[in-house]
Amino acid sequence: MAVSVDEAVSTGPAGDHTPPARRPGGRGRSAVEVVLLTLLAAVMLFPVLWMIETSIKENRDVYAIPAKFFDFAVTLQHYKDVFVAQGDGRTPVSVSFLNSFVVAGASTVLATVLGVPAAWAYSRFAVKAKKDQLFFILSTRFMPPVVVVIPIFLMYRQVGLIDNKIGLILIYAAFNVPFTIWMMKGFVDEVPAEYEDAAMLDGYTRLQAFWRYTLPQLLPGIAATAVFALIFSWNEFVFAIFLTSSDSVRTAPPAIAGLIGGTTTDWGLVAAASVVFALPVLIFAYLVRRHLIAGVTLGAVRR
Repeated sequence: MAVSVDEAVSTGPAGDHTPPARRPGGRGRSAVEVVLLTLLAAVMLFPVLWMIETSIKENRDVYAIPAKFFDFAVTLQHYKDVFVAQGDGRTPVSVSFLNSFVVAGASTVLATVLGVPAAWAYSRFAVKAKKDQLFFILSTRFMPPVVVVIPIFLMYRQVGLIDNKIGLILIYAAFNVPFTIWMMKGFVDEVPAEYEDAAMLDGYTRLQAFWRYTLPQLLPGIAATAVFALIFSWNEFVFAIFLTSSDSVRTAPPAIAGLIGGTTTDWGLVAAASVVFALPVLIFAYLVRRHLIAGVTLGAVRR
C-alpha cells in the first residue's frame, strides 16, 4: 500500500502514529529566551515608563522618598504647564516645539530634495573619481558637531544667521545631505537602470524617466532616509544651543535642558516636556512604518 509523504512524516517508522518527540531541552531554551527578552525589554522600557509616570505625578509624589511607583495622585498639571508661560515670565516650552517642527521638517525636506538627485547621479553616471568624492562626502559626518560649532558660529555671526531659524535649517540640512546621498545611492543601485533606458527609447528625457519610473520605486527608501534625517534634526543639541540665544528661536532640546538647574528643578515639568517632545517622531515613524520597513529591507535580496 502506498504511503504519502505527509503520512510517513506524521506516523514515523513501522506505522507508529505517536507524534514525534520534542527536541531535548527545546522547551527549556525557549523559556530562557522568553525570560531574557522580557528582562531586556524591561530594562529598555523602564526609563520611558518612569518618565511617563513622573509626568503625571504631583510634585510631592515626585520627590517622595522612598519613590512611589503605584500609590500616587494623578495630575495633568505638568502637561498644562508645558503650554503656558511660567511664573517667571519665560516663553512656554511649547514654543520651542513649534521651532523644532519648522527647523527639523524644513531641513529634512531640503536634505531629501538635494540628496536624492545627487544619489541618483552617482549611481547612474560615470563620475570622475566617484569613490573619492563619495568618501569625501561621507567624511563630513566623521566629525562630531562640537568640533565644528565654533567656526560655524563665527561664520554665522558674520552673515547674521545667529539666533535665526534659517541658520539652523541650513546647518542641519548640510549635515543630513551626506547621509541622504549615501543611503539613497544604495537604494538607487537596486532599481534597474533598464527602466530608464526603456523610457528614453519611448521619447522621455532622462529626468522625465527618473521622475516617472525610478522615483516611485524609491519611495520606501526615501521614507526610511527621511525618518533618520528627521531624528537627527529633531534631537540635535549642540548647534541649537550655540547658534541660538532667544527662547523664541531655540528648539526643544536646549529648551528642555534649560528647565534643569537653578535653585529647584520641576522634574514633573521636565518629564512632561520630554514626553511631548518624543511623540511627534514616534507618530511620524508609525505613519510611515510600511515604507520604513520596506526601505530598511530594500536590497537584502540582490538581483
